Amino acid sequence: MAERPPVVVHPLSPTGGRRVTVGTEILGLAYNLRDVEEFLRRTGLEDVDVERSPVIEWRGGGPHAWNR
Repeated sequence: MAERPPVVVHPLSPTGGRRVTVGTEILGLAYNLRDVEEFLRRTGLEDVDVERSPVIEWRGGGPHAWNR
């Protein structure tokens, strides 16, 4: 069984929001934790604690960095 690529929440963009990717696939632009949860739900990762899960790599700030 292939290992799932890590989820990456990228730094805040200049126009707002943080890009969320799994491997090379862009899931969308998140504006809060609920958006990240929804993107993961759509990929089948429904029971992930987005603030603490080791499958999520937070770049440019942690799970509470949504404003410049």
